[in-house]
Amino acid sequence: MRRNLFAVPAALVATALLVAGCGGSSETPAATDSGPATGTVNFAGTDNAETYQPVIKAFEAKNPGITVNYTQIPFDQFNATMQQRLSAKDTGIDVYTVDEPRVSQLAAKGFLVDLSELDAKVKSSFSAAAYKTNHFRDKLWSLPMWNSTQYLFYNKTALAKAKVTPPTADPQQRWTWEQVEAAGRKAMQSGGTKYGLFMEQPEAYYQLQPLAESLGGGSGIEGDDALTPAVETDGWKKAMQWYGNTYASGLSPRGIGGFQTGPVFANGGVAFFVGGPWDLKIFGSSKVDWGVAPLPYFQGGKPVSPTGSWSLGLNPASKQLGMARKFLEFATLDPAGNLATTSATTIIPANLDARKQYTPKMDSFSGAKTVGAAAITTYESEHTAVSRPVSVGYIQFEEVMGKAFADIRNGSNPDARLQEATRQLTEAWKSIK
Repeated sequence: MRRNLFAVPAALVATALLVAGCGGSSETPAATDSGPATGTVNFAGTDNAETYQPVIKAFEAKNPGITVNYTQIPFDQFNATMQQRLSAKDTGIDVYTVDEPRVSQLAAKGFLVDLSELDAKVKSSFSAAAYKTNHFRDKLWSLPMWNSTQYLFYNKTALAKAKVTPPTADPQQRWTWEQVEAAGRKAMQSGGTKYGLFMEQPEAYYQLQPLAESLGGGSGIEGDDALTPAVETDGWKKAMQWYGNTYASGLSPRGIGGFQTGPVFANGGVAFFVGGPWDLKIFGSSKVDWGVAPLPYFQGGKPVSPTGSWSLGLNPASKQLGMARKFLEFATLDPAGNLATTSATTIIPANLDARKQYTPKMDSFSGAKTVGAAAITTYESEHTAVSRPVSVGYIQFEEVMGKAFADIRNGSNPDARLQEATRQLTEAWKSIK
C-alpha cells in the first residue's frame, strides 16, 4: 500500500515520450455520447483487487444492470501501460486511477474527459488543495478519491532510555527538526536504537518537499507556465544540506529503501520515523511501544505537510461514459461510496464528509499507540497541507529530483547536485516549452 499510494515514475525515456507534444489537445471536450445504460464498466488501477471490492459491490447494489470489472496493472508498469493504451484510444478502459501531479500532462495529451460541469460540487466536497490539483487550464479533469498526510512515529522505549520526553500529538506543540535530530542522537548514544531518524520514502519528492517548503524554498517549480526550475533557492539548499548531513553523520541509514524502510522502525532500529496513515495499522503488529506526533518543521520556518494521492478520471475513448461517470461520481462525490474505497485499506478518503466519518476511527487503528492520529490528520489537512506542484513537466521533475535526492543521500554535495538538477530540468523541459 505504501508504494501504490503514489505512482512511481517510469524511466526518463518513457516520461519523455509522454510529454512529447504536450502542446497538443488540452481542449478535450466533455463526452456527448454516454453509451448504454447497462453493461460492464472497465476500471484500471495499481492496487490489488481486494482494495476496490467494497466500493464495486456497493456501486453494483445501487445500480442494477451495471457491472464493474477491475484490472490491476502493477504500479511500476502502470504509467507506461496507460500511455500506450490511451494513445491508441483503447476502448477497453473506461475509468482509471490518476496520480494527481500527472493530471496536467494527461489532460494536455487529451487522455482525460473534461468534468468541469461538476466543478461547483467538487469545490464544496473536497479540500482546496485537492480541488486545485485536479485542474489544468481552468478546467476540471479528474475527481479526488484519496488523501494523505505524514506523521512522526517515535519509539517510546528508546526515548525513555535516553531520558527524552517524547513529542506530543498536539499540532500546536509540534517539534522542530532540530529537536528531532538532537533527541535521535541521544537515543543512539544511550544504546536505545541504532539510528535516530529515517524517512519512509527517502528519495521521494512527496515526502521531502515539506523540508524545503518549511524553510521558504518553494515547491521547486515556478513561472507562469510552471516550467522553470527553482531548486536552488536558499530554502532548498539549507534543507538538502541538512538532509544530506543526516546520512553523512549516521543519524539515518544509507543503503536501505523501498519496502525495507518500515521494518527498521517496526524492529526497533530507529528512534523517529516519518511515515503515512497506512503505517498506523502496519506497525500495529510491532512489539515496539510507539506513538505518533505531527510532522516537524525547521526552527524559524513554518509547518508544512504533504497531501494528495490518487484521483479517478475517464478515458475519452470509452464507449460507455455514462456508466463510467456514474461509478466515478459514486466513488468520489458520494460520501458512502468514497468511504467504501477505503474500507479495505487505511487510506484517508478525500471527500470531506467521508473524512469526518473516517478520521475518528484512526485513533483506534492500533490501540493506544495511534491516539492523536485523528486530530493530527484533521489539523494538517486544514492548516499545513501543501500539494505537489501542478505542471505539465511534473513527471520529469519527479524523476530528476528523485535521482538528486538519492545522490545527496549517498554523499553528493547538495548545492552542486541541485545545480545539476536545474540543468537537467531546463534541458528536459525545452521540448514542452
